[in-house]
Amino acid sequence: MLSSVHNEKIEEAELRQQQALAALIEQFTGTDGSHSTAIPALNLNRISAATAPHHGVSLPALCLIAQGSKHVMLGSEKYRYDPAHYLLVSVDLPCTSQIIEATPDAPYLGLTLRLDPAVIGELMLEARSDTPRKPASARALAVSRIDGMLQDAVLRLLRLLTTPERIPILAPLTIREILYYLLIGEQSAQLCQIALKNSAAQRIISAIDWIKHHYTESLSIDELAQEVHMSASSLHHHFKAVTALSPLQYQKQLRLQEARRLMLAEALDATQAAYQVGYESPSQFNREYCRLFGEPPLRDIVRLRTVAPRFDTEIA
Repeated sequence: MLSSVHNEKIEEAELRQQQALAALIEQFTGTDGSHSTAIPALNLNRISAATAPHHGVSLPALCLIAQGSKHVMLGSEKYRYDPAHYLLVSVDLPCTSQIIEATPDAPYLGLTLRLDPAVIGELMLEARSDTPRKPASARALAVSRIDGMLQDAVLRLLRLLTTPERIPILAPLTIREILYYLLIGEQSAQLCQIALKNSAAQRIISAIDWIKHHYTESLSIDELAQEVHMSASSLHHHFKAVTALSPLQYQKQLRLQEARRLMLAEALDATQAAYQVGYESPSQFNREYCRLFGEPPLRDIVRLRTVAPRFDTEIA
């Protein structure tokens, strides 16, 4: 009986925290879209209707929802998260997100806290977390249930937005607290991969960084493997384990997403965009574009220009 009462009190406290988070996100957004804040690593998101699938590249981040829910697709895998769960992304990943619960009266309200590998590394040393437990999956994207301590720390970080003069001193401390709770939580192993040097995951991060800076060039797996000091077979295996994509699939998604941005923001036509991102065949570009985004480039861009509001390319 006492245990049941105790659990009910915990649930009530977590619900109050969730409601307070939602109120603060509403206060500091007010309109649909992605909103930067006085805390550089923190972005707030508000959307008042369910959305079509949205393609983008997610940076390493902690993602929380205070109201509504969302699907995130990585390759062929689908993850759902909501106010009871957090999403952790530990490397740059081309993903597709879709808000599935949002209305004008109860808009989707979420936040993204970008992760700093240097701070994670410092905390690992201080907490002696250099040998985390083995992860259930090597995947660089995971969903876990949020607990009261983590939720409370995030709430206190958002409350600092009401007292901006305190942000320079208190925000870094609160972010360290948030990262500490993640380090001792269910996804500690995934988080540690960001900071562990010479690990397979770190080499994959190096491979991802190389592809991001050379995505318009022809990709040689042998040369990329040599660049990150792995065998070609090991690179392919670990890359797919972390990202759910092969290196060539990863490059293709970067090319297509950049081509889409060029057509939308800089008014390039499909052929110009295709050549600029490294395609030699416009017809191949059109086929692969349609396969990823669901319709040909011209039709897709016309549709996107009629969608309001346009929100950012962050997945969370």
